[in-house]
Formats: sequence, C-alpha cells, structure tokens
Amino acid sequence: MVSNYIPEVRVKILMFGRGVISATYGWALERAGHHVEFYVRPGRAAAYGEAIDLDLRDARRRPWGKRVTESWPARYRESLEPDHDFDLIVLSVQHYHFAEAAAFLGPRVGGATVLVFNNLWVEPLAATAHLPADQVAWGFPGAGGGFGDDGVLRAALLPVVFLGTLDRPPTAREQAVRQVFRGAGFRVRENSDFRGWLSVHFVQNAGLHTQSLRRGSLSGLTTGDIREAILATRELLPLVEARGVDLRRHRGELLPFTAPLWLAAPAMSWLMGHFPPMRLVTQAHANPEELRAVCRDTLAEARRLGVPVPRLEAAEPYFAATTTP
Repeated sequence: MVSNYIPEVRVKILMFGRGVISATYGWALERAGHHVEFYVRPGRAAAYGEAIDLDLRDARRRPWGKRVTESWPARYRESLEPDHDFDLIVLSVQHYHFAEAAAFLGPRVGGATVLVFNNLWVEPLAATAHLPADQVAWGFPGAGGGFGDDGVLRAALLPVVFLGTLDRPPTAREQAVRQVFRGAGFRVRENSDFRGWLSVHFVQNAGLHTQSLRRGSLSGLTTGDIREAILATRELLPLVEARGVDLRRHRGELLPFTAPLWLAAPAMSWLMGHFPPMRLVTQAHANPEELRAVCRDTLAEARRLGVPVPRLEAAEPYFAATTTP
C-alpha cells in the first residue's frame, strides 16, 4: 500500500504497548512515512508474531471511511535504554495501568517527547509526575475498536485527533507533535484546558456505560438507552464542576449531552448504529473491564466529593463485582 501522506520530517516513534490505539495509530503513522516500533513486555514479541492483521475503516479522507485489510509487519522491542534515539513516545494504555506505565517510562524517556494519548481521571500533573514535565504533550485519540478472538484488529480511524495544553500555549515540542499528525492526514482539534477536557470525556464515557454494561455490549443500544445515558451524563456534570472545571470552556464537547433530548438521543443513536466508523467501534470494542473501571472510578470520586449521581449508583451492580486488575 502506498501512502498518500508525505511527512516534512521523518520521525522515529515508539508506541508504548501494542493495544488498539497503539496499533491503529502506529499503522497510520508508519504509512505516512515515519519509523514506528512497539515497546512490549519481555516475551511478548514472539507471542505476537511478525505482523498485525488489520481490518480497519480509515475515515481520514472519506466521511464513511475506506476499508483497509492487510497483514502489517510490525517492529517490536522488549527493552528500552535511556540513550535511545526515538523522537516521540506515544503512551496509550488503559487508565488503570497508566501509573505503572509512567513510572516505568520515566527514567527511560531520554530526549523524546512523550505524547500522553490516554483516558485519565486522576490529576494530569500527578499522573505524569514520573515524566519530565517539559517533554510531555497531551492528546486523545479519535479511534477505537478491538482485537477479536481471531487476533484481527478491527478498528475505525477517525479524521480528528484531540490535542491540548494545560492553560498555556503549545511548546515547540508540542507543535512538532501536531505537525506529525497533520502530516499523516489528521485534523487537530485543540483545547487549552485539557485537564477539563479529560474530565468531561471521562464522565461522558461513564454515562454511556451505565447502559452499555446493562446491555452487555456497546452495540445495540436503543434510543431509549441513549436517552438514559445522556441523562446519566447530565447528572455527572456537577461532579466535573466540583473538580474545578469550568464547563463553559467545553460547550462544544458537551453539546450532544446538553441539547434537547428529543434531538440528542435519536441523533446519537443513529450515529452509533448507522455511521460505519462509529458502528465498527461499538461492535469491535473488546474490553468490558475498562468500561467497568471507568464507572467505578467515577462513582468513587462522586462519593468522595459528596455529589449525588443517582443513575450511576443505580447501575452499580453492573460494574461493582469485578476488581480492577
């Protein structure tokens, strides 16, 4: 496959782990002309094999996406010394594994920029305390999916990536990260209050998962389910404010949850059920523990701050039984 994207500068990129986000964006960035490797735990490279089997819907150029099926040769490494020559390390793990990953990576960052491409509920600066502050960039992927039982990665790659800062202009390192993604055909959506953006996104997920966990799947939610998810998210917005977030700075992200229910619920239901990239994400998602952990952590914070969240509490039987790994 010949890439349609030509980078201004070829960057050496390390994807931390071989999860859905790392593999999906690793493929896109390599196809854009960059050098991509994966850091994996000792012994994993042999288990993973020489290639990642992909069944992707790439929506960077077409709203409905172009299907890509291929066996993509992947480069793995099982050690990382501080004197490596990577320019960019992309850190995207389950939010409950982030502390372990950041602690491991801290003394091994070298001269690289670390893109935190991650769902987070803890304070961002606390989460990245092990990483050199002036080498951290903040972002969030616009992709999703899962590895099936057959080992195939089925995912959708949306045209937007979310990048931001913590109330300051982007540094030269952060601008370079933006150029890497733009050069790979992505649109960058900026937010200068990325701490707030992460909190808003986390509770949106928690609201949605009050219904997806009850149904046992992200796919197949009815318009009534979506309506209840929107109402659950609305109940969680005071929790975000209690964490010190100014919701006025996030009106765009909140619009699907603050618009009139008669409009928002059918629109979101159609998007999830009929828009091919989103339908693929909901059908292919394969980590229910992540969904349960999002709800557990959100409920724990609501109880700590004394914020009533009746719909999330009513859903607790669907996420309380499993212990976060």
